[in-house]
Amino acid sequence: MDTPPGAPAALPARRRKRLALALFTALTTTALAGVAVTASAAVPTPAPGWSLVWSDDFDGAAGTLPSSANWIIDLGTSYPGGPPNWGTGEIQTYTDSTANLSHDGAGNLRITPLRDSAGGWTSARIETVRTDFKPPAGGVLAIEGRLQVPNVTGAPAAGYWPAFWALGSPYRGNFQNWPSVGEFDVMENVNGINSVWGVLHCGYAPGGPCDEFNGIGAARTCPGATCQSAFHTYRFEWDASVSPQELRWYVDGEQYHTVTQTRVGEPAWSQMTSHDGYFLLLNVAMGGAFPNGVAGGTTPTAATVPGHPMLVDYVAVYSRGAGTAPPTTAPPTTAPPTTAPPTTPPPGGARDAYATIEAESFDGQYGVQVENATEGGENIGYLRNGDWARYDNVEFGANAPRDFVARVASGAGSGVSGLVEVRLDSPTSPPIGSFAVGNTGGWQSWRSVPGNVAGPTGRHTVYLTFTSGQPNDFVNVNWFTFRR
Repeated sequence: MDTPPGAPAALPARRRKRLALALFTALTTTALAGVAVTASAAVPTPAPGWSLVWSDDFDGAAGTLPSSANWIIDLGTSYPGGPPNWGTGEIQTYTDSTANLSHDGAGNLRITPLRDSAGGWTSARIETVRTDFKPPAGGVLAIEGRLQVPNVTGAPAAGYWPAFWALGSPYRGNFQNWPSVGEFDVMENVNGINSVWGVLHCGYAPGGPCDEFNGIGAARTCPGATCQSAFHTYRFEWDASVSPQELRWYVDGEQYHTVTQTRVGEPAWSQMTSHDGYFLLLNVAMGGAFPNGVAGGTTPTAATVPGHPMLVDYVAVYSRGAGTAPPTTAPPTTAPPTTAPPTTPPPGGARDAYATIEAESFDGQYGVQVENATEGGENIGYLRNGDWARYDNVEFGANAPRDFVARVASGAGSGVSGLVEVRLDSPTSPPIGSFAVGNTGGWQSWRSVPGNVAGPTGRHTVYLTFTSGQPNDFVNVNWFTFRR
């Protein structure tokens, strides 16, 4: 699904998809022969060379909620402090009612959108407790689910948006860092069309290496029987055993989409792969940017029929390869400081990398303005794509820092994000670290955000640079520091 920071009419987690009308027409008119299907099957035994990392077979008693040891049930219309309407423009309210979310007693989980007498919609969305799904070093990760999307087509299906997907773990609790943390849409389907979409989201929005808010995606019809009329197995693989690494999408064992590490490039690939891993999500949204874009108008409509569930037989995560988790360079679990550290300078006129570097104390700049900060002192602001600030004689010492933290605020438009980057000695040198930031609630709504850095030592000129796929201001900075 796509589900992070809001976007122009809702997007991230499922951004606006601009696929040709011809594709939609072809997908809706393709006739497929029916095949016999089994309503419930056991989690498959791993193929030779593979190991089962985690799974849920949804074998609970009829009318019960999914296991709280495995799943978190999302509630309402947003994460606390996150973008409204889950960042996608979807209109339903998520609940933990067994009318919307429950085992069916036959080995499946049912996620059922409903409409009340006043026209309001409810549905359900769950996400795994675990957030550490990633390949072992030099190995492969597979995320797989067997499910049947809501069995409704045509006008009654307008606005249905079932999805099976994964989000980068740093998104949990920080809802301004999409899409840099990464998003893998294993299966998306809208408006009862006989098609599965597989999509990667990364970098920054709009634009960037993943062409946000579109993402890098592909679509195809479901093999044998329509997506709506039968269970199908949807699978995503992250292959770290090859160079360049690959991301692959499958339906019923047939590969239909591949994205390589080379295509994504740096720093976006490292941003979405160097953190602790991913968590999985299942949901059925109603309305939003994707179904609206496909329909050419607002969904759901008066003709949309509620009560058609997505059935999930199982979800499983497999791995193949070396067996040890790859090293992570994710920021430490210690919370970033909300107040600036001491500013005692080292001898010789240098700046101490591990003390406060006030953003307005730059030695040079391009496109930067200074204004009063509500937290006291001043901040640099009106920062947009291509702007930079220079800080001379920053002393890192003999031991490299593990990360950096910047105090930032943003009143950028819904769904817009950009990168705050650290570069050494030139504003055009490759970034040694960065993080993405979107709307924090206002241009003086401050928060401390950490970002990884690749080990500088000694004394350097440090540049803060700002990159975005759109021309408007996207961030203010109050101060920054590095941490050992």
